[in-house]
Amino acid sequence: MLTKKVEEALVSQIMKEGYSSNLYLAMASWAETEGFEGISDWLYIQADEERLHMLKFVHYVNDRGGKGIIPAFEQPPIDYPGIKTMFEKVLAHEEFISASINDIVAVCATEKDFTTQNWVQWFVNEQIQEEKSVRQILDKLKILGENNLYIFDRDILTLRAAEAAPNATA
Repeated sequence: MLTKKVEEALVSQIMKEGYSSNLYLAMASWAETEGFEGISDWLYIQADEERLHMLKFVHYVNDRGGKGIIPAFEQPPIDYPGIKTMFEKVLAHEEFISASINDIVAVCATEKDFTTQNWVQWFVNEQIQEEKSVRQILDKLKILGENNLYIFDRDILTLRAAEAAPNATA
């Protein structure tokens, strides 16, 4: 059974994960309409992953005797001044989500809910990978510069495949 404080923290994360999905969906739509098919595909995949994260929280809250509430989500921005700026916003958002996950761990420790603290550890590790992935993208964009976005757009999904390969054997 979840304590009230742990349940509130988890329900708050449901909203954040849902917003994350919508944010990346909006970014994907923008990139697609700007002609960046590879970048939009990467962002559509991210949007799907964030939705799955939200569902994990919903199911966990419900399974532990709480109520996984699905809130209304704030509309994310729909226009971006450029690819690099957009990915900087992705990184800032992932860092925000990491801080939120860490706050849940702290609440679990205070409430002595070690079961939930252990369950949330998967998200702690996931956030390390999410931030690393976006930092690698920003590093590539810095190396390529604004004039080589065609090459980057074509190759971005190979970055995702390279990230997934080591995890496939784990």
